[in-house]
Amino acid sequence: MVLSKYNVFTKIRNSENYLLLNILSGNADILDPDTAKNFINKNYDINEMTEKGYLVNPEDENKLFNSKYLDFIDNRDNEEIQIFFVPQYLCNFNCSYCYQDEYTNQNSTLTKEIINSFFNYIKSEFAGRKKYITLFGGEPLLSGNSNKEIIKYFIQKTIEYNLDLAVVTNGYTLTEYLDILKKARLREIQITLDGTQEIHNSRRMLKGGKGTFNKIIEGIDATLEMGISVNLRVVLDKDNIENLTELSDFAIDKGWTKNILFKTQLGRNYELHHCQKGTSVLFSRIEMYESLYKLIQEHPQIIEFHKPAFSIASFLYENGELPDPLFDACTGTTTEWAFDYTGNIYSCTATVGKSGEELGTFYPEITKKQDLIDEWEERDITSIKECKNCSVQLICGGGCASVAKNENGTIFSTDCRPVENLLELGSSIYFENNNKGITKCLEK
Repeated sequence: MVLSKYNVFTKIRNSENYLLLNILSGNADILDPDTAKNFINKNYDINEMTEKGYLVNPEDENKLFNSKYLDFIDNRDNEEIQIFFVPQYLCNFNCSYCYQDEYTNQNSTLTKEIINSFFNYIKSEFAGRKKYITLFGGEPLLSGNSNKEIIKYFIQKTIEYNLDLAVVTNGYTLTEYLDILKKARLREIQITLDGTQEIHNSRRMLKGGKGTFNKIIEGIDATLEMGISVNLRVVLDKDNIENLTELSDFAIDKGWTKNILFKTQLGRNYELHHCQKGTSVLFSRIEMYESLYKLIQEHPQIIEFHKPAFSIASFLYENGELPDPLFDACTGTTTEWAFDYTGNIYSCTATVGKSGEELGTFYPEITKKQDLIDEWEERDITSIKECKNCSVQLICGGGCASVAKNENGTIFSTDCRPVENLLELGSSIYFENNNKGITKCLEK
């Protein structure tokens, strides 16, 4: 018997205790200092360690890995597909960190014919699969009668095909579209707000420089009042991280955080396709979470606004159990596809619109680059050599394929997550004073 290759053992930040977990066996424990010392010195109860999957027969562990992998593939093949559609790459904003600012909006416009071809394609290609549509951009909800009419037609097609719809928008013109959007089977509207008024307006302004904060707040309030779910996204870097406290207070005072239709997500501002100006303000992933950890220690009300994931720590806290092993963190071409108004097909939102990333066309004719599609579909931790001996591979899942390709030239490489560091922080936030879903044990 040997210690499992999937054991994760890390000290809890600002504590004498340690976290031990194994996502393959599905067990997690907080160890006090004496128990942790016994674990390090291999002075433990062999039966208990074996029962929890921390101590294994390698052959049995390989069988369990293979079984869980097959379950993962089966479940993924039956999961709902999110299908993104970009009606244009034009945008009314001049955000300081836009990764699409070098995209060219081709001299063509979205037409009913293109929309019909898109819906015919997904009906045929994804027949029998549960799916929903997400409008993406650019900015999909631009002002003007022609834009509104084509979006109205698009929404009518989602209704005709019995498909749910989500929308990703900057929120500036949202109130102009609510009468159109409310006719759809709406799941949610994602809106970005990067801070309170002064901070947000310094980052997400209109072309021409006018602030956008007040109109976005108006749109959020109106959307919630109509009974439509809002997913509020905050894009963080070193310029606005400290303002997260004020934004949390603002959302709490507005009553948003008490509304079951309101949820949040935090995004990290990073270089996706080209170098940004002022890269010194960008966080690495662990830097962002280190900053969040410090802020939450000083201002715990942030947790009411948003519970940061800290890898799988938040999931464990919320659900009382570990998630299933993650063999592939990338959803591209498996449970996510992206399409645009030019008739091109892409793997995901990270590649849509980027020249050279096309995987085929749905208009004016259907074509597929099957060799590239096959590569995307084959990518998971079993096809990335750097993952094979990594203890956190089943938590990290290999990361984002697009980022990996940008950094290493191939999707069969890693976009590594600092899992152990994140768990060190998250276990302190969620478990040090509240052991919900996790037990102190392994005591001899």
